[in-house]
This record gives sequence, structure tokens and C-alpha cells, in this order.
Amino acid sequence: MSKPRKGILIILSFFAIYVIWGSTYLMNKIVVTEVAPFLLAAIRFLSAGTLIMVISKVLKLPMQVTRAQFINCVIAGFLFLVYGNGIFVWALKYVDSGFAALIMATQPLFVIFLMRIIQGKKIQPKSLLGVGFGMVGMYLLISQNTLNLTRESTVGIVVIFTCVLGISSASIFVSKANLPSHYFVTTGYQMLTAGATLLLGSLMLGETWTSPLDWSTRAQTAMVLLIVFGSVVAFTAFNFLLKEVSTEKVATSAYVNPVIALMLGWYVLDENVSTQSIIAGGVLLTGVYFINSKKKLVLFSRFRKNVKL
Repeated sequence: MSKPRKGILIILSFFAIYVIWGSTYLMNKIVVTEVAPFLLAAIRFLSAGTLIMVISKVLKLPMQVTRAQFINCVIAGFLFLVYGNGIFVWALKYVDSGFAALIMATQPLFVIFLMRIIQGKKIQPKSLLGVGFGMVGMYLLISQNTLNLTRESTVGIVVIFTCVLGISSASIFVSKANLPSHYFVTTGYQMLTAGATLLLGSLMLGETWTSPLDWSTRAQTAMVLLIVFGSVVAFTAFNFLLKEVSTEKVATSAYVNPVIALMLGWYVLDENVSTQSIIAGGVLLTGVYFINSKKKLVLFSRFRKNVKL
């Protein structure tokens, strides 16, 4: 692939994980009012995985996988989609959604420190500064809500932290793992295996199963958007980016997604957006800039040069 083409794909992929994934908060909120969470995720990922495999077949992409590659897809699918999506949604029953978003915003910090521990990668000052801005921005965004912590919500918070740790570990794992040669096929295997696991989990938990034909038109439309854009497009872009750019840069989606969700909530559901929310969005995007920027952070550079003289 030529460098200009790859550069365009990287830009479009960041748009997908920033904007499209940010919109999935709204889509999930619409569907989950009528569909059980595990069943929702199972239908979403089984449908998207099947669609991806059909497209892969039509495009004649290499779909053969070794045993090791299939196992790696199962592991990644479980951490990203079963635990990172299904279990996270379950935990939201006991934790305020805003506070849960604040916890999820720690993902870039988890990624940076895990890369230090697992790969021995040096932590750049600008990355830490970016994480700091992101955390401040998320605090400004979420601190407007009153949080009432109970025993159940405490358990939920712990579970969400384990979800963040799992997603962060999976991001590093996928960036180095032996996976199918094409990232589109990799996405398909991850979704199919995760969808099957979620369907089994829904059955074991005794969730009420309803036919999509019985859903409202609004829920049906939201599910189609989740499958096509939230799953096929955005998750494929996510897998592509993990192979092309640094893992901590991909993790910055945890900062931007809540901003997009806030804007869509205001536009579609007429939710109130305060001045503090706007300021928080600006701080969040500043954090993303520092983590994504290739420029070195040279504070007091002139002072150091004068000292050397």
C-alpha cells in the first residue's frame, strides 16, 4: 500500500473510532430500552461478523487461519467485545454512566503504563501531559453529575476498572499478536466468536429474548447503524490502526468518544449542554493533541541552552 493511500486510511480510521464510536453511546441507549444488554451485543456482533465474512469472501480476501491465529482472535474478541462491551454494559446497572465514562477515560494511562511494564517502552513527557489533560477534561465533564455510591456501585466500579485493564491489555496484545493476514478478516473472526459467547451468556443469564421484528422502528434503525458503522466500519478501523500507529494514540478515542456522545445527546435527545461541558471538550481535545503530536516536548529549552553555555 502506498504511503499517501495509507495516510488517508489512517485519517479515516481515526474519524471512525473517534466520531462513529462516539455515536454508539446514543445508538446503544436507544436499543437497550427495548433489548436485554447481552442479547443486544450478541445480535450486533454476530450480524456484523457475518457481514464482514461475506464481504471478505466476495473480495476474495485470504480467510484461512492457523490454530494460533484463531486462538488469538478468540482472546482479542473476548477482551474487546465480551468483557469490554457486554460486561461493561452490565456494570452500568450499578454505576452512574457519567462516572463510568470517567473510569473508561483512564484507558490511555493504562496503555502507557502497561507498555512500560510489558514492552519496556519509555514514557514520553508529552504523553503523560496528554493523559493529564484528558483526565482533567473528563473530570470537568462528569463532575456536573451527583454520584451516590453504594455497595453495588462499588462492585460495578471495580468491574469497570477490570474492563479498562482488559481492553488496554488487548490493545497491546493485538498490536503484536499473530493474527490473520488481513485486518478485515481478523475483525470478522473476533466478532463471530465474541457474538457466540455473548449469546451463550445471554441464555445462561436468562435474559428475555425478543425478535427484532417486534422492536420499534427507532430501535431497528439504531441497531442497523450499530452493526454497519459501529461494528463493521469502526472496529475494522480500530484493528487497522493498532497495526499502523502506536497503541497509546489509538487509545485516545476514550477521550473523544464522550465529547461526541455529549453533542449527539444534545442534538438528538435535547439534552442540556452547559458551558462547563464545552470547556471540558476543549481540554479533552488538547490532551489528544499532546498524545498524538510527533513534536517533542522541550520545556524551558532556552533556559537549558543558556545553562550549557
